[in-house]
Amino acid sequence: MNLTKQTIDHIDLRNKRVIIRVDFNVPLDDAGQITDDSRIRAALPTINHAVDEGASVILCSHLGRPDGKPDPNLSLAPIAKRLQRLLDKPVVFAHDCLGDEVRALVGQMKPGDVLLLENLRFHAEEEQNDETFASQLASLGEVYVNEAFGTAHRSHASTVGITKFMKVSAAGYLMKREVEALEGVVENPVRPFVAILGGAKVSGKIGVIENLGKRVDKVIIGGGMAFTFIKAMGHEIGRSLVENDMLEFAKGIQEHALSRGVKFYLPVDCVVAASQEPSAETKIVPIQEIPEGWYGMDIGPASVKLFSEAVENAKTILWNGPMGVFERDAFSRGTLSMAHAVANAYAKTVVGGGDTALAVHRAGESDSMAFISTGGGAALQLLEGKHMPGLAALPNQP
Repeated sequence: MNLTKQTIDHIDLRNKRVIIRVDFNVPLDDAGQITDDSRIRAALPTINHAVDEGASVILCSHLGRPDGKPDPNLSLAPIAKRLQRLLDKPVVFAHDCLGDEVRALVGQMKPGDVLLLENLRFHAEEEQNDETFASQLASLGEVYVNEAFGTAHRSHASTVGITKFMKVSAAGYLMKREVEALEGVVENPVRPFVAILGGAKVSGKIGVIENLGKRVDKVIIGGGMAFTFIKAMGHEIGRSLVENDMLEFAKGIQEHALSRGVKFYLPVDCVVAASQEPSAETKIVPIQEIPEGWYGMDIGPASVKLFSEAVENAKTILWNGPMGVFERDAFSRGTLSMAHAVANAYAKTVVGGGDTALAVHRAGESDSMAFISTGGGAALQLLEGKHMPGLAALPNQP
């Protein structure tokens, strides 16, 4: 799949003020330290290209959900420091994304300079796609580059509104790679093509399950969503997560897959806990024997073996969603084991963003994957074949 949108390579950036919408929405710990900077690193090729071409680079991003008000815990100041280290050049930080101070800083910029604006979502107008806010943002530069795949499924001022006020707009390298990798894996996979779907809820993955169900050779279901399928088959699931309004849908999906010759895998055993407390008693049980009042928290060792064998001969693997509550050590084995199994398969491996990317990172297998998406929700929408406002707003190639 080739991206049909105009990209940064089509544009003359020399001596231009270039606004790059990046996705620096990185995880922070309680002390405000960055725990994973892969989203910052992913934008470096585009930023470096603009710097090398002699552009003045103005970066803008959101971080977290400040609900339209300044929140010192969600400032991009620590990101400016990390970016400076990664670029090995000074990065000026603006304490807002609009206003006189920002205009003054932009006015002082020379070719090759880099400026990072404060969190866009400190202004409610960003998420409202407010035209005035978008035009004020646009007035800072002459060229707009959207590099924020993680927010391409949102219709915000910095992803959609701004394009109306810019003469020149384009996609960055990461945006191009994301779209080509995710669309390519769905539209034209080398077979056998295996989809591994996990996470909490079936409802969040309906579109993906339906879209991929027509294209894959095998489907592996894990995580909380597996219990909805298991209950739909008539088994007791204790107090495990279930969406009762999804039971018929789950049953239908499974029957439809089997009727088309798609191999459909569900867990055969699971790790259960007596309560949600971290100190709760745990045990491994067959899927048909979940005790009353217990919670299913992870896939068990037999499921790991079954799923690992199912991906062994795959040529294309798409993985979106963990196999259990992997944030807690007691329930992380299923997800981490699948990360190793996927990494060891001689296949093109594409990992949906969010929790799955974090799990692969934790398993130490990031370098073994062909492509790890930086966008959770955005990756899901693309895999569903849905409209992406941030992408649609960019012009097509000339």
